[in-house]
Amino acid sequence: MSPAAIVQKLWNYCNVLRDDGMSYGDYVEQLTYLLFLKMADERSKPPYSHPSPVPDKYSWPSLLKKDGDALFDHYRHTLEQLGKEKGLLGLIFGKSQNKFQTPARLERLIKDLIDKEHWSAMSADVKGDAYEGLLEKNAQDIKSGAGQYFTPRALIRAMVDAIAPKPGETICDPACGTGGFLFLAHNYLVEHNPNLTKAEKKKLKEETFKGWEIVHGTARVCAMNLLLHGIGSDESMPIIVSDALLGHPGENFNIVLTNPPFGKKSSITVVGAEGEATKERETYERDDFWATTSNKQLNFLQHVKSVLTINGRAAIVVPDNVLFEGGAGETIRRKLLHECDVHTLLRLPTGLFYAQGVKANVLFFDKKPASETPWTKKLWIYDLRTNKHFTLKTNPLKREDLDEFVTCYNPKNRHERKPTWSEKKPEGRWRAYSYDELTARDKASLDIFWLKDESLETSENLPDPDIIAAEIADDLRAALEQFETIQSDLAVGSD
Repeated sequence: MSPAAIVQKLWNYCNVLRDDGMSYGDYVEQLTYLLFLKMADERSKPPYSHPSPVPDKYSWPSLLKKDGDALFDHYRHTLEQLGKEKGLLGLIFGKSQNKFQTPARLERLIKDLIDKEHWSAMSADVKGDAYEGLLEKNAQDIKSGAGQYFTPRALIRAMVDAIAPKPGETICDPACGTGGFLFLAHNYLVEHNPNLTKAEKKKLKEETFKGWEIVHGTARVCAMNLLLHGIGSDESMPIIVSDALLGHPGENFNIVLTNPPFGKKSSITVVGAEGEATKERETYERDDFWATTSNKQLNFLQHVKSVLTINGRAAIVVPDNVLFEGGAGETIRRKLLHECDVHTLLRLPTGLFYAQGVKANVLFFDKKPASETPWTKKLWIYDLRTNKHFTLKTNPLKREDLDEFVTCYNPKNRHERKPTWSEKKPEGRWRAYSYDELTARDKASLDIFWLKDESLETSENLPDPDIIAAEIADDLRAALEQFETIQSDLAVGSD
């Protein structure tokens, strides 16, 4: 059965459950619990014969033996008990709840849909793609907010192709969401290295990847996604449920690939003894950071630099404010340009992310040893934003839209790059700026563009009205977020 057919089958059933009041996200979670139990059971039988991590009395066969109300009670009890376990069971079942309203619908999903397929026999591609299909559909449900954990896969593929991981390198995502960066880096390594030894395959599966995710529900979905794609095992799962920014993890990585959460500066509301609420800024005091700030994206940028090995490579999605913000932003940019080789910036078009109002970029840099002279010699910028219009539904970003960028990046030897822009070719999207040019700019701003916006030149070139409307809405949301940030800063300052 193809991934599309399985997704369709599982998705059709989700629409039945929607009438029952179950959200897409709830459905993906319930499916995660049941798929895990089914696969653990399958793998305990020949030809795999792995001992199951699930105690017998909560195993898949224990669910199949019951029906009606007895099944309903047993399922609830199973989730409760397995959620108390440590390790992978705790990660998958922690804080889990039965969201089914009727025993009949739970029974149908278990006996007619999940039990009929042999999941372990499917290739990782089929299983993983089927689950990914559900996650993407869930991300498209704007109301649930799940989109913030879902980076467009076409963009991740291009970032991975540019970074070009090699066997033996460790790869980290400190804000891993549903695991897209980790499993697509895994796919890349498998595709580009078809002759891995048994030991190398084991290392790839169990020792290559590490992810942090602050929301337990998302971490559980991520763990399942990685398992289905062949990463991790019943004994070990490389996902840690915590805020990566709280401290250095005590280990460094060859590669960091990440899209940290966008959104307002984080702050904690503190309620005093008299019941009055005050907002305290949430800043991370870390001696491995260049600057203390309440801007989460700037903190993630510093964290990524901190967890890289010397000569480690990073690709991080950052909103525009990271490129131009003053104060801590300027301090961090100047330090980054000096202490790292900040070699590539990809300006992303609008309309890519499920979180609206986001103007974002991908920053690529290598961490370097201490040096008196700056490591950044040239920053190459690719502008995929000016005169490009994408929407999530009607014109989504495809991997081929990034072909020219990856070719210009030249992963085989990024020191041999050729600009596509020149005085004679002013429409070229790829050009370089020297370290001196960057640091001479106001606040060392990296928010640089040179292409003419065609829609400003002639009205025939205007994009479709729905795209213009979406872009205006995006700009208004972004402006509103900025005002809210200023307002909360003023509120903190006046306390």
